[in-house]
Amino acid sequence: MTSTPEKTSSPLEETERGQTVQTVSPPPLAAHDPKAFPDGGLQAWLVVAGGFCAIFASFGWINCIGIFQNYYQSNLISSYSSSSVAWVPSTESFMMFFWGPVAGKLTDFWGPRVPIVIGTFLHVFGLMMASISKEYYQIFLSQSVTSAIGCSFLFYPSMTACASWFLRHRVLAIGIMASGSSVGGVVLPIMVNRLVDEVGFGWAMRSVAFLFLGLCTISIITVKSRLPPSKQPFVLRDFIAPYKEVPFLLLTIGVWITYIGGFIPFTFIIVQARAQGMSDHLASYLVSILNASSTFGRIIPAHLGDVFGVFNVMIVLSLAGGLANIIFWLPTTVMSAQNTNALIIVFAIVYGFASGCIFSLVPAMIAKISPDLSKLGVRTGSLYVVAATGVLIGSPIAGVISSGDGNGFLGLTLFSGLLLVVGTVFLILSRVKLTGWKLMAKA
Repeated sequence: MTSTPEKTSSPLEETERGQTVQTVSPPPLAAHDPKAFPDGGLQAWLVVAGGFCAIFASFGWINCIGIFQNYYQSNLISSYSSSSVAWVPSTESFMMFFWGPVAGKLTDFWGPRVPIVIGTFLHVFGLMMASISKEYYQIFLSQSVTSAIGCSFLFYPSMTACASWFLRHRVLAIGIMASGSSVGGVVLPIMVNRLVDEVGFGWAMRSVAFLFLGLCTISIITVKSRLPPSKQPFVLRDFIAPYKEVPFLLLTIGVWITYIGGFIPFTFIIVQARAQGMSDHLASYLVSILNASSTFGRIIPAHLGDVFGVFNVMIVLSLAGGLANIIFWLPTTVMSAQNTNALIIVFAIVYGFASGCIFSLVPAMIAKISPDLSKLGVRTGSLYVVAATGVLIGSPIAGVISSGDGNGFLGLTLFSGLLLVVGTVFLILSRVKLTGWKLMAKA
């Protein structure tokens, strides 16, 4: 193939000669080429660090829902039933996931900085309003709606930006960044519990809000995408189109079912442990134990995902999470109180590790089956807006089950465990559509 000298000239050479070739588009800059992943470097790891801060403040906060289920049920809105109180944390989780399409589209259109700024304002403002709330509706609007929407605008842009900088080590990078949610889930429950005892609920919430303001400022400065914004108008069809792909559809169903059952232990483990006779002091650390173990469950499986395939690792650990419910948590509901403490703690450790994978690897799975990374934000939002409905209904249903006649916690643990197992079946089917029935295929 032949070409004129002008057409083979580099963009730099054309600029130096002051010439413009109208008939030939210059090759894309390496930094904007979707195939030219740095897979490291200062800027890439700054994105991971900034994303860690954003996810600590957003998903890490959502991971604290168990302490609020226990606190509100025992103190601030104790006149309401367990199921009614459960709508506060479940709606909080739902709102974080549900606004994914909007956050994703803003990220694709403007880059991650704009939605992160919006998320910072909403999250901090919501927590400040929660600090002065006294009634159910006030808590619901401030914490479950305003603050949670802010969490959504912090979570999705960080995940999307990170995926644009890594390819070979993408799952590990996302896992490290996503571990911010587990670290937050360890630190924040202890912090809130101590502050509530020492300075009261109002100043506890305000202190957390100031902490998040500082962390989110770091995210605003450091998190950016390697790819240029895709200035395309909002088209509803873009969010529906991924569901024409069978692997994406099956993955979405699997994540939806998994999320119905997957958040129940985080919401009810403290309530169930106290009902079985565990002391309030020890029970207050269970959410932190769950999240401490989850930290390792986000990083170690993420590395294994780069080696063996993200679908393969997710399938194994989501099944392990379901079996942990049945093998370790369910027996504590029928055992005598003095024998349950150790088993509940073992469950918290095992399930915490498995859930770290369940909640952190989904964005990497979406990237795995996405042919166009410039639309990754939209595709991630499309999946999570469906998964959000699972998060919304899971805890209230569990609250009704736990309040039923007889041993309600037995039904609750069985409900959670079986849903995780069924969700795993759909993850397997999604993998099969990608690779066929090749057991050793990396997917």
